[in-house]
Amino acid sequence: MDLRVKGSGPASPFLSARDLFETEYDLSLPVYVQLQDDPDERTWAGHHEDRHVLNISRQAASSAMARELALHEFAHMARYEQEHPSHTQSTEEVLFLALAGKEVERRKLAHCYQIANHMKDIYADDITLAVGPGEKLLSYLESSLAMAVADRPETPSHPGLERLSASSDPEITAVNAAFAVALAERHDLVDESHRLYDLAHAAAMDAPTVAFEEFKHRFRELAREPDTSTYRQVLVDATRSYVGGEGVAAD
Repeated sequence: MDLRVKGSGPASPFLSARDLFETEYDLSLPVYVQLQDDPDERTWAGHHEDRHVLNISRQAASSAMARELALHEFAHMARYEQEHPSHTQSTEEVLFLALAGKEVERRKLAHCYQIANHMKDIYADDITLAVGPGEKLLSYLESSLAMAVADRPETPSHPGLERLSASSDPEITAVNAAFAVALAERHDLVDESHRLYDLAHAAAMDAPTVAFEEFKHRFRELAREPDTSTYRQVLVDATRSYVGGEGVAAD
């Protein structure tokens, strides 16, 4: 695997991630790591005909999660080279099939993209967690969910009526919680006493219109090697479940 770190910053997390990744997988195209100055720059992978690009802030590259972030993006690159349906299926096509003739709020439309990204992440992390430990990823999932439910009132004046999560949108927070629990269960990272379940319960209680258990099952039970048609249908069904509606996707 040809890895090239461009820009000033630490190279060791990326080299360590590459060593882990290469125990089971390889990439045909070279990987250029592009370090960004903006500390708020999210980590993401770009794909080109002759290379992959891993974009990451210098701050993230120096963090305790740097190796895990890099390994996760290498896994996305592998899925792209495998032409896995999760990484080749157009989200726009799925939204057209799922939402044709429906009026959908802009925020919910954005959430549908996030649901599609969660499914991509499930398949990427099937690789990530096959080659590396899951402790840091689990801690990251737990802390991210904890931030979303951080403002839970200690003594509600009207039990059952107050929101349990903070200013983040409670509906997508519930879906995010379902994703976190599903990923942890898919890879046996948690037991039933783990704090992640308490956090997920709070998020689910805050969004009673979201079918939390249904989304958890959808994410956890994604077929390891779906064909294109099957994957499209799963994503269409998840989209319709979130915004409301039913039917079968066109093939």
